[in-house]
Amino acid sequence: MVRSRRLAAACLIAAALSFVAFPNARTAGTPRVDLAVLVVDDGGAPVAAIAGHLAAIGTPFTTVRPGERDRPRIDEEFLTGAADGRPRARYQAVVVPGGRTALGRAETAALAAYERRFGIRQVDAHAAPGPHSAPGAAAWSGSLDGRTARVTPAGRAGPFGYLRGPVPFADLDPRTPETYGHLVRPGGDFTPYVDAAVPGKPHARGALVGELADDGRRRLLVTFGDPGDRIAYRLLARGIVDWATKGVHLGAARYGFAVQVDGVLDRDARWDPDGDCTSGTPGCGRPRPVRMTARDAAYAREWSADRDFTLDLVYSGGGSERHRRAHGGTDALADRLITDREAYRWVNGTYDRAWLGCLRAGGDGEGRCARDAAGEVRWTPEQRIARQIEDNVVWGQARNLVVRRDELVTAGHSGLATPPEQPLDNPELAPALGTTGVRWLAADRTRDPLLRRVGTALTVPRHGLGLFAGAGREEDQLDEYEHRRGQRLDPCTGYRSRLVPRAVRTALGHVLAADPTPHYLYQSNLAEDRIAYPLLDRVLADYRRLFTSAAPLDNPRPRAIARDLQRRAAWAEAVRNGDVTAYRVGGTVTVRAPAGVEVPVTAPPGAVQRFARGDADVGRPYGGRAAGWTHTDAVRGTVVLRLP
Repeated sequence: MVRSRRLAAACLIAAALSFVAFPNARTAGTPRVDLAVLVVDDGGAPVAAIAGHLAAIGTPFTTVRPGERDRPRIDEEFLTGAADGRPRARYQAVVVPGGRTALGRAETAALAAYERRFGIRQVDAHAAPGPHSAPGAAAWSGSLDGRTARVTPAGRAGPFGYLRGPVPFADLDPRTPETYGHLVRPGGDFTPYVDAAVPGKPHARGALVGELADDGRRRLLVTFGDPGDRIAYRLLARGIVDWATKGVHLGAARYGFAVQVDGVLDRDARWDPDGDCTSGTPGCGRPRPVRMTARDAAYAREWSADRDFTLDLVYSGGGSERHRRAHGGTDALADRLITDREAYRWVNGTYDRAWLGCLRAGGDGEGRCARDAAGEVRWTPEQRIARQIEDNVVWGQARNLVVRRDELVTAGHSGLATPPEQPLDNPELAPALGTTGVRWLAADRTRDPLLRRVGTALTVPRHGLGLFAGAGREEDQLDEYEHRRGQRLDPCTGYRSRLVPRAVRTALGHVLAADPTPHYLYQSNLAEDRIAYPLLDRVLADYRRLFTSAAPLDNPRPRAIARDLQRRAAWAEAVRNGDVTAYRVGGTVTVRAPAGVEVPVTAPPGAVQRFARGDADVGRPYGGRAAGWTHTDAVRGTVVLRLP
């Protein structure tokens, strides 16, 4: 009896003390963890690669630069707080450079205490082996150029399950070391997720990425840096963020690749290797132009079917009509493409593929902008632009092509500013887009990297694939490349051994950076030597070699890409303006965003969004997670997720 009374008294004292420390019962419960990432940026490429992925997929993050004056100090007040009577963790994950972070002992200790208290995970973007960052000395250190690491069974079962296994490191220049790393011996509380063979020891492997559980914290150690073309980091970034956020975060990444073929049914002026110029330009010869044939069209259809990949054909009906007039009313190319029309997606490229910018003093599309007697620039008029757009739609519909009025690609992105010759958009372009119903207008990403409004339309930036419009043969592509870049390449092997790998790395880099913008090439690149296919085959094959079927390569049409870019821009602006509040309390995620702004979310499979009228699945399965865009509940004005 005495013992039971003492036990009861002890329980009462403990309860009283807990009430003093925590004013109400809710505070004593699960803390609130804000859905944002803290990035300590030393200016190095490893941190930049992770921050770049966060920005690309729409995950909010706060950057602290150790060397910057007047930066916030990382201490308890900066990291924690209280909200709704609960303790609050302001960041769900932390990214640091690794090794010496230049934060100093006090800030490093504050981070460690914060991570222990709230169970926050830390990524060391470029950790050096040693007693404080890895389970011991490195088994090997050196250049990783040209080597291939692999995802371990633990990595595939964990955060890198979307990868098939190989993690290649590029060797862009054999004369220059690009990626330096440490292969760390596994052991203790360290779980390797990515490893590689130790040079000179055929049966030994060392870790390049692994999880260290130590001192009440969990850290992901990445032991390579200066990542060259960043392909390895971009491959791993999805898993790094997934591990750090425990699989729940704002932002969603799907990988996509779309290829638009400009000038279909028209012809391209051929590159003249003798004059180092394009046919038709002043002082240049006039070799036969390049145009696809019916056999090229049949090959394109078979290629698309074999690869399960749809090309977007940017067509110009006037090109076919001109060909028929010059060839007794026949056009075998158009007949073949129209017969196979369901194998492609069709995009309006204007009827005559006409130049829609300023009128040129040297003829359409060439020379400086022409001016009138008052010195004002002479522009392609609105009526001509509108007729080029409308006539092509009518031509396509008459042949049962599925053409959207709201999508448009102009020849050479003309009509939009093309500095320095034409620093402004054609003022006649916007009203023409309005009268013809165009909402999405292709733009050159090197000049127009962001969405912007042109009348009723938004621009959709496009990446070039590095192929020239006048090149139907490998030798023409090589010669024009050498002329423009001043580099000599082997005439027999230079295209496939040098140019194709470079173009593939660039295009695949865009894909792995979760960049949704489309790529484009020219109809001439599908003719003669069909130089586009080795490049496209490598991009598709490399992706499918690296990723599992759980992360398929999307192949979106222009309108879907434009819509994705539009909602990304709206979301980024809302985050930038501080209009988004998002946090997790136990198994519930709450997000507040401005009305009309869609919210990108990633969560474990089985997560549901709670609406006033019932629950719905979150996004779509992708890469082992549920990922996608959602909208706020019209009644509650929030996004509420219930995690499994």
